[in-house]
Amino acid sequence: MALQSVHSVKGTIMRSSLFTMLVVGSILSATLSTEPPVIDYHQHLFSPEAAALVTGDPKSPGIGARDVIALLDSAGIRRALVLSVAYTWGKASRASVDDEYNHVKAENDWTAQQVAGYPDRLRAFCSFNPLRPYAIDELTRCSNNPQLRDGLKLHFGNSDVDLDNPENVAQVRKIFEAANRHRMAIVVHMRTSLDLRRRYGADAARVFLNELLPAAPDVPVQIAHLAGAGGYDATTDSALSVFTDAIARHDPRVKNVWFDAAMVVRPGMSADQLQQMTARIRQLGAERVLYGSDAALSPLAYPKAGWEGFQRLPLTEAEFKVVANNVAPYMRDVPAR
Repeated sequence: MALQSVHSVKGTIMRSSLFTMLVVGSILSATLSTEPPVIDYHQHLFSPEAAALVTGDPKSPGIGARDVIALLDSAGIRRALVLSVAYTWGKASRASVDDEYNHVKAENDWTAQQVAGYPDRLRAFCSFNPLRPYAIDELTRCSNNPQLRDGLKLHFGNSDVDLDNPENVAQVRKIFEAANRHRMAIVVHMRTSLDLRRRYGADAARVFLNELLPAAPDVPVQIAHLAGAGGYDATTDSALSVFTDAIARHDPRVKNVWFDAAMVVRPGMSADQLQQMTARIRQLGAERVLYGSDAALSPLAYPKAGWEGFQRLPLTEAEFKVVANNVAPYMRDVPAR
């Protein structure tokens, strides 16, 4: 997620839809070739407290469900998966905060309350730093909340899950096992910490495939940003290749794995980069790829602009239609449009 002030984001959201369209139009010239996606699989809300933590602005109003609904409406998207940002209270590269676990619980509960106002539009997954001592307790607590029990979001980069560290891997495996017991789907930002310069690539993806996925064989796993952190580079491609190879050999460990494409297409990408990403999506299978826009921290990340950006890829119209209409198991009982 970008580090733009959430306060300024809120102001932008509240401006007229005409202004928003003009801003987006000045950034992206692509036009929709298919109907908009039925679901945005990568959205975030920010309580005022979390917004203040992330931006350093104590007056940040945050991003609420009403703001996201307005953006979805402007894009013609009916539903969204909202991924709690409670994990950010345990960010490893930032100074620790007092009463961290209470803040985590409060953020998850606030997200649940926001989503509860739009039961036919939004579904929420809870989150936390999986390396913290309270991780299993929070997973269990979330599993008992009707608004949070469907799944969880893990952010390896923010939480500094080092896939080269056997102790980290063992702890996260316990989280995967618990999620599987509670039948909670998992969304994971697999890219390790950029701030702390953790090693990443094919080796890390193999650890994920060999050590973590087998611990949650009965629930869907959504790997965010095509196994990267937004954009697409050689490191991301190296990690993603582990999964395309596994899919090609019909590895049963990837039978329930999906990939969201949130913020993978960036302005200024070369034709070769777009073609490389397209080739990987075809190897994954368009039926495994989910549209996502990410937090509304800049006009480029608004749902409509994100979909327009995604359509810069040289996929066929039929392939775009498949992606747009994919419905992962954890969203199948949310009413359709």
